[in-house]
Amino acid sequence: MSEPFFYVLFCKMCKKMTEKIKTEITNATKQYLPFEEEVAAIDQQIEDLKQQDRSLQGQNAQQIRTLQVRQTDLLKGIYSNLTPWQTVQVARHPQRPILSDYLNLMFKDVHEMHGDRCFGDDPAMVTALGQIGHQKVMIIGQNKGKDIKEKVACNFGCPNPEGYRKALAKMKFAEKYNLPIVALIDTPGAYPGIGAEERGQAQAIAINLMEMSRLRTPVVCVIIGEGGSGGALGIGVGDKVAILEHSYYSVISPEGCAAILWHDGTQAPIAAEALKLTGKDLFKLNLIDSIIPEPLGGAHRNIHDTVYTVERFITRTLAQLTRINLDKLVDARYEKLRNIGTNCTKAKEIVSQRTAETSPEIPERLSIKAQLNKTAPEKTEV
Repeated sequence: MSEPFFYVLFCKMCKKMTEKIKTEITNATKQYLPFEEEVAAIDQQIEDLKQQDRSLQGQNAQQIRTLQVRQTDLLKGIYSNLTPWQTVQVARHPQRPILSDYLNLMFKDVHEMHGDRCFGDDPAMVTALGQIGHQKVMIIGQNKGKDIKEKVACNFGCPNPEGYRKALAKMKFAEKYNLPIVALIDTPGAYPGIGAEERGQAQAIAINLMEMSRLRTPVVCVIIGEGGSGGALGIGVGDKVAILEHSYYSVISPEGCAAILWHDGTQAPIAAEALKLTGKDLFKLNLIDSIIPEPLGGAHRNIHDTVYTVERFITRTLAQLTRINLDKLVDARYEKLRNIGTNCTKAKEIVSQRTAETSPEIPERLSIKAQLNKTAPEKTEV
């Protein structure tokens, strides 16, 4: 017996309303970077045409496909030639997958562990037991938070000393039970507040560096967004260190560097060029071991593919590391750390001419000559 006419009509109306709501939500949540204006315009054209004709074989289908091909070519051109500053912007994209996305999509049987047994629990540093593939692991990562309330609670991904002490305690736990460690790095830097300094921020990071260098268990580190300063290094010592294609890893943020050197935060794009913070530059300097490719247009355009690629890298790397004798593994990690910087003397060879030509001059009042004149003792007449 055929279905009643009004029931079929009702189902079609519900389907159309659902598609409309999904489209409105998608359009409302899409966010574009300053250099993606053309991409945004094409997206809008495609959505307008889809609103006019929902059929895949309708009169606008060919025009939509043409626009989609054009958009793909445009994204390839933009993202294959990103400047360092544009890479920083992509790494900070508000829709880029963060730690919670990886915990939900990449790991199974996740059980979070809390507290540093000293001061308290830091929500900006997440430690958890979990499973990736067939391997049980200890997960260490920095959490930026999804909504405003969570972001404020997590200090926007900037851990306190208790966060680094918590991470170290759980890494020691992993070492005791022969669990490999997976560190997912995404932080602008360690929290710089007065309380954090009073509780020994620098010491907590320094101890982590020392202890991680001699952990008798495999350690894999992946920079999934921002890798800022000592905040990233505090959980960034590993046998293998990888970075997502459009992430960055630097001793300081470009804005901070520009403010210190030129007292002008607007010079951040030039500072980013000089800092050599992109994956390509870091790989040339032997500061990272691998660059993990991202989907076309960045990780924020296809979260699931990004998570799958990271998962595949981690499982493959852990399979290699777990076969190595622990003594040899620790020795190799130590040698790797001792060799950091040996290629940095070649940095001048890869500094672009553009940076040298456009670097802003230091104001006269801040020059070495002016500073020496200030400190020179005044001559007294006899």
